[in-house]
Amino acid sequence: MANPLTRRKTIEQSMADTDEPEHRLRKDLSAWNLVVFGVSVVIGAGIFTITASIAGDKAGPAISVSFVMAAIACALAALCYAEFASTVPVAGSAYTFGYATFGEFLAWILGWDLILEFAVGAAVVAKGWSSYLGSVFGFAGGTVDIGGHDVDWGAMVIIAIVTTLLVLGTRLSSQVSAIITAIKVAVVLMVIIVGFFYVKADNYTPFVPPAEHGAGTEKSVDSTLFSLLTGGGDSSYGWYGVLAAASIVFFAFIGFDVVATTAEETKNPRKDVPRGILGSLAIVTVLYVLVTIVVTGMVSYKQLATTEDGDAANLADAFALNGVTWAEKVIAIGALAGLTTVVMVLMLGQSRILFAMCRDGLLPRAMSKTHPRFGTPARLTILIGVVVAIVAGFFPIDKLEEMVNVGTLFAFIVVAGGVMVLRRTRPDLDRGFTVPGGPVIPVLAILACLWLMLNLSALTWIRFVVWMVIGVAVYFLYGQRHSMVGKRERGEIADPVGTEEGR
Repeated sequence: MANPLTRRKTIEQSMADTDEPEHRLRKDLSAWNLVVFGVSVVIGAGIFTITASIAGDKAGPAISVSFVMAAIACALAALCYAEFASTVPVAGSAYTFGYATFGEFLAWILGWDLILEFAVGAAVVAKGWSSYLGSVFGFAGGTVDIGGHDVDWGAMVIIAIVTTLLVLGTRLSSQVSAIITAIKVAVVLMVIIVGFFYVKADNYTPFVPPAEHGAGTEKSVDSTLFSLLTGGGDSSYGWYGVLAAASIVFFAFIGFDVVATTAEETKNPRKDVPRGILGSLAIVTVLYVLVTIVVTGMVSYKQLATTEDGDAANLADAFALNGVTWAEKVIAIGALAGLTTVVMVLMLGQSRILFAMCRDGLLPRAMSKTHPRFGTPARLTILIGVVVAIVAGFFPIDKLEEMVNVGTLFAFIVVAGGVMVLRRTRPDLDRGFTVPGGPVIPVLAILACLWLMLNLSALTWIRFVVWMVIGVAVYFLYGQRHSMVGKRERGEIADPVGTEEGR
C-alpha cells in the first residue's frame, strides 16, 4: 500500500472519473470561449483597480517595467499550464496536476492554496465592483451602515448574480462574459487612444523615482521579504519598489490559470486549452503595458499616490486630473462591466477546484454531484456564492489581495515542476502541447515565481503560513480518511483502473 501522503491518482483514473454520470461536467466550450474567459478575468482587476495606485505608491513611471516582469513570469508558467492541461484535461488545474505527479498531500495543499486564490480574489474584486457602482450612479458606493458595521451590499449583489449564471451553465456564462468583455476592451482601447493625446514627456522623469520613506533603515512586516533579507527596508520607489510592484501587479494577470480549470468542459481540450491560455495572456499583456505607459504619462506619479486618508487612485483619476470628465464616467462604466466578468470567472475557477477535490473525496463527495439539467456543480456553486458573499459583504478584506499572489505563485512552481516530473515518469502520454526548450522554460518559470514570492511582504507570508497550517489540519482530520484513492487501495470501493504507486 502506498504512503497516504504520496499516493498518486493515475492519469487514467482521473480521466475515468470524468465519465461518472452524477459527477460529469458538460463539454460546451471552444478555444474562443476559453480566450474570452481568460481576457475577461484578467482585464479588470489590474487596469481598473491597481494600475494607477501601484504606480503612485510603489514604482512611479517604471510600473510598465513591473508589468513586463510579472508578464514574463506568467508567460513561463502559462506554457507549463498549457502542456499539463492538454495532457490531463480534467477539472482542478494545479490540484489535479499535483495529484498525478507529487501525490495526494501536495495536491491537497495546492487545492487548499487555490481555494484561497479564487475565494479571496473574487471577494476583493467584488468590493471593487461595489465601489464603481457608486461612481456610475452617483452615490458613495454600495455599502450601508447596519448596527455600526459597514455592510457591502453591492459586493453581495454581484456575487449573487454571477452565482446564478454559473449554476445555469458554463456556456451561458461564457456568452454573457463575451458581451461584457467586448465593452471592457472597447473602454481600454479608448483609454489608450484618448489618453495618448494628454501624455507629457516630463511625467516620465524620473522613470524610476528615488527610494523614499527611509528605505534601507525602516524595516517592518510591510516590507518585502527580499528587501528585509538584503537590508533594503521599505519598498516604496527605487528598484525595490519596482520589484515589489511586480509582485503586486501579478495579481492583475491571475486568470489564465482559470482557463486550465475548464479543461474538462472543453470540446477539444488538447488543442483548445493551450490556445485559450496563451492567447488570452498575449492579448492582456499588450493592453496592460500600453495602459500603464499612457496613464503615467498623463499625470505625475505623485498625483496617483494614496492619500493620507487612505484613498487610492484609480484609472479614472488620471483623466479627471486632465479635465476629461466624460472619460471618467465611461471608464467607471467599463470598470463596472469589466469587474463583473472578473468575479464570474474567479467564481468559476473556485467551483471547479472544489468540485475536483470533492469528487476525489478530500472534501464531502456529495457536493460534487452535477445538476441533471444544467450539467454544473449547482449545489457547490451556490455554497461558494453564499460564503464569498458573506466574506465580501461583512469583512474588510481589501488588504488581503497579496495573499492571492503568494498562493498562485506557489501553484505555478508546482505545475512547472510537475511538467518535468511527468515527462520522465509518463513519456507515453499524448501531449496536445509541449513546452519548447526541454526543461529550460519550466526551470525559468520556477525561478521567476520564487523571485516574485520573495518580493511580497513578510506580513503576507505570515498570513499564508497560517492558512496552510489550517489546511494541513483539515487534511489529516478529514481528507486523508475519506480519499477515494485511499478507499480504492484499502479495497473499500471498486478500482477499475488502479492507483499509481511510485510510477
